[in-house]
Amino acid sequence: MKNKRYICYGIAVVIVILFLCNLFYGSVSIPFSAVADIFLGRAVERSSWTSIVLHSRLPQAVTALLGGSALAVCGLMLQTLFHNPLAGPSILGVSDGANLGVAVVMLYSGGVISTVLAAFTGALAVLALILYLSSRVKSNVLVLIIGMMIGYLASSGISVLNSFASSESIRSYVLWGLGSFSNVSSRQIFFYGIAVLTGLSGSVLLVKPLNILLLGEHYASNLGINIKRVRMLILVITGFLTALVTAFCGPISFIGLAVPHVARIVLGTSNQQLLLPATLLCGAATALLCNLMTLLPLWNKLLPLNAVTPLLGAPVIIYVILNKKNIRYFN
Repeated sequence: MKNKRYICYGIAVVIVILFLCNLFYGSVSIPFSAVADIFLGRAVERSSWTSIVLHSRLPQAVTALLGGSALAVCGLMLQTLFHNPLAGPSILGVSDGANLGVAVVMLYSGGVISTVLAAFTGALAVLALILYLSSRVKSNVLVLIIGMMIGYLASSGISVLNSFASSESIRSYVLWGLGSFSNVSSRQIFFYGIAVLTGLSGSVLLVKPLNILLLGEHYASNLGINIKRVRMLILVITGFLTALVTAFCGPISFIGLAVPHVARIVLGTSNQQLLLPATLLCGAATALLCNLMTLLPLWNKLLPLNAVTPLLGAPVIIYVILNKKNIRYFN
């Protein structure tokens, strides 16, 4: 147990290092000493450096840290709920609902409505539909299928909208769909942070029911767990966090799907009391690393986030599939 906690402490140290790297490194070259002076409140050679560090790099790093944590925890809870190692935040169709909301705004409203508001509205609308339908079925498998079908319907709606939109509108929508942690401004970061932390706090409170769910639904019911209520709470928290991150950052692939497996492999346990905090930390570290990788000089340009996340996530999923028997997912 102590060794596994030390692993979590080690991941926390890695997060601090990656967070600092995100502050010190960027597309604009700023001396390390100048960045340090900015945070110490000292004057620097160029006033633009202060704006870049405080209003661009800092919000972006905080957004990545919180967004990665939220998506990873969502993936872990959904994999536990559905007993499916390939379940992720996008599997319930909430991300597709956000995509549909943004598609309507970008392709036809001329930017009158906020993209964030449209994405959040679309995601919450799909979440509300899933919650309503899930209250009428008992099986988690059926809930999973319902979520997938709703996602397909939303994707179909997006395809129809794209077929009638202008090329410029389609280009703007495609760029949004590539994902970015730079979309959250310094004014929005406070609301974003409070909302994400609230959702993560809710997930921590579900650690005990999640551990019992590992034993199976029938066993959990015999222990007095209200399966329907727990399922509803998990769907609300994961749906809310997925909607929030997608609204502000766009649909981000692989972090929610792959990171829980990384945490399981590193810790070698399915105990949620250790696995959930470790997944949260691994998600934050992965998002910060991906954000840093979009800025690497070998690309000669700023890469979209979803061009980088598969480079880390896809090998993990392939490894999981090939070594499924050797990885402990559920008790």
